Amino acid sequence: MPTATVERFARDGALVLGGARAILLQIADPVVGAGVAEHSDFARRPMRRLRNTLTFVYAVVVGTSDQAAAMTGYVDRAHSRVIGAIDADRQLWVAATLYETASTVHEALYGALSSTEADEVYHAHAALGEALQVPIGAWPESRAAFATYWASAVSRLVVSDDARRVARQLLHPVAVPWWVKPGMPLVRCLTSGMLPPVLREAYRLATHPRRYRAALGLVRAIVRATPRRLREWPSRYYLASLS
Repeated sequence: MPTATVERFARDGALVLGGARAILLQIADPVVGAGVAEHSDFARRPMRRLRNTLTFVYAVVVGTSDQAAAMTGYVDRAHSRVIGAIDADRQLWVAATLYETASTVHEALYGALSSTEADEVYHAHAALGEALQVPIGAWPESRAAFATYWASAVSRLVVSDDARRVARQLLHPVAVPWWVKPGMPLVRCLTSGMLPPVLREAYRLATHPRRYRAALGLVRAIVRATPRRLREWPSRYYLASLS
C-alpha cells in the first residue's frame, strides 16, 4: 500500500501540467522518438494519449494490484508493436521521465518535499520501471544515484527532426476539445520553461523567463485555491475505469 505522502503526491492532478515536458524528454531519445513518430496516434488523439498515461501512472503507483496488472498488460501489448519500445534502457528512460517530471512540477508548484518524503516518493515510482519491464535492480537505488543517471542520460539525448515534428504536433494540437485550446499557450510556456535548457534550445522553443514566471505564479494560485479532493478527482475517475 502506498504511504500517505505517496498518495498525496501521485494523486495530485496538477502534475498533469508536466505531460508535454515528459513526452519531449522521452522522444529526445532517438529510438523512442522514431518509434513515437511512426506509431503514436496522439497527433490525432492527444486526449487519448493523456488518458492512457495518467491511468498507467495512477494504477501502478497508487492503484490496487489488479489495476496495476490491467494497465501493465495494456502497455505491454501496445509496446509490442513499436520498435525499441521493449528495450530495457528505453523503458528505464521513459519511467525516469515520468518520475522526474512529476517531481519537477510538484516542486515548482508546492516547494521541495522533505528528504524523507522525497525518498518515499522516489522508491514508490520504481514501480513504473518494473511495470515497463525494466530489469530488477536497474532502477537507481537512491535519489543521489538517480541524479547521476539523469545527468548522464540527458547529456546523451539528440533531438531529431522526427522529435521536432512530434513536438510541434503536441504543442500545437488540432484534434483537441475546444476547451483545451485556450490553455495551450500556457502549456507551451510552462513546458518550455521547465525543460533542461539544452533541450529547449534543441527543440527551438521560445524562451520567455518573465512570461514563464508569470504563468507559474498564475498556476500556483489556481492550484492552491483548488480543493485537494477536486485535484484528486482524475485519479479516482481513471482508476474507477479499471474496476
